[in-house]
Amino acid sequence: MLGFIFTFIIAAGLAPLVIKWYRKNHWLGEHNSKLRLKNTHSKPVPRGGGIVIFLSILMAALLFLQVDRYLIAIMAGALLLTVVGIFDDIFDIHPLIRLLTGLAAALIVVGSGIGIAYISDPFSAGVIHLNHPQLAIDIFGRTRTIWVLADLFALIFILWNMNIVNWSKGLDGQMPGFVAIALIFVGILSLRFIDDPTQFDTAHFSFIIAGAYAGFLLWNWYPQKIMPGYGAGSLAGYFLSILAIISGAKVATTLMVLAVPTADAIFTILRRIRAGKSPLWGDRGHLHHKLLDVLKWSKRKIAVFYWFASLVLGILSLYLNTIGKIVTITLVVVGVFGFLIWAKWKTLQAREKA
Repeated sequence: MLGFIFTFIIAAGLAPLVIKWYRKNHWLGEHNSKLRLKNTHSKPVPRGGGIVIFLSILMAALLFLQVDRYLIAIMAGALLLTVVGIFDDIFDIHPLIRLLTGLAAALIVVGSGIGIAYISDPFSAGVIHLNHPQLAIDIFGRTRTIWVLADLFALIFILWNMNIVNWSKGLDGQMPGFVAIALIFVGILSLRFIDDPTQFDTAHFSFIIAGAYAGFLLWNWYPQKIMPGYGAGSLAGYFLSILAIISGAKVATTLMVLAVPTADAIFTILRRIRAGKSPLWGDRGHLHHKLLDVLKWSKRKIAVFYWFASLVLGILSLYLNTIGKIVTITLVVVGVFGFLIWAKWKTLQAREKA
C-alpha cells in the first residue's frame, strides 16, 4: 500500500498547484450554456486533472516499479493522452482528434507486446486462445510477429474503456471514486498471482494508480475545485484496460466493475446513431444526467451511487466465474437501458405538459 499512499499524497499536493496555474492563465471549463448542455457545473472550473494523475503515477512508477520496455510504452502512451488532455483543456479540441490520438496511445502499448493472448471460455474450464492468425513483418532488419486477433482485441478493449470511463466524469467526484475502487479490485485480483513476478508489479501498479485518483478526488469532490478533463478521464480507462490485460486478461472482470459506465455508453451510442447524430459529440443524455434531471438526485448522491455500484460489482467479481460475470453484466445493461428509456419517456411527458 506504500505506492497508494505515495501517489495519494502527491496527487493531493499537485492538484492545488495545477488549479492555481490554470486559473492564472484563465484556462477554465465553461459552465452551463446552450453550447455545452452536457456540463453540470454552475461556474467556470479549471480542468487539468490529467497533469495531476500523470505526474503522480510517473513519479511513483519510477520509484517503485521496474523500468522495462512495457512500462516505458505504457507511460509514453499516457504522456500522449496527457498532452492531448492539456490541449483539450485549453482549446476544447475536436472529439475525432481525441479518438485518433487515443488510438495512437493504444497502438504504442500494443506495439510493445502487450496484447490479449487469451480469454476465459465461458462454457468450459479452459481458455480461448487468440494467438492465431499471426503476421510476420520485417521492420528495420528485424522480424516482428503480429498476433492479429490478440492485438486487435487489445486495441478495441483499451480504446473502448478510455472513452466509456471518460464519458462518466460529468459530476463532481463521480469518476475518480469509481475508478479508484475498480483499480483496487484489479490489484487484489493480481495479488492472487503473486508467485508470478510479472504480477507483482501489476498489483503495485494498480494500487499506485488507485492512489492517484483517490488523492485527486479530494479536490474533485463536491463542490469541485478542479475537473478531470479529457486527460484524467482517458487515462483512467487506459490504465484500467492495460492492467486488466497484463494481470491475466481479466477482461470480463474489468467489464463487470465498469458495467454501469459500459451500459450507459452502449445506450448513448445507439441513441445518438438512431437520432442521426455523431456518437462522438457530447450531450445531456447520459445516465448521470438523467439521475440529476429526472430523479433530482444530488451530485453527491450520484457520485456515491457510481462508487457503490463499482464496489458491489467488484466484490462479486472476486467470486463469480465467467458465466456469472456475463450474466451480471447483462442484468446491469438491461437495468440501465430500462431506466434510460423510462427517463426519456418521463422527459417527453414533461415537455408535452409544458
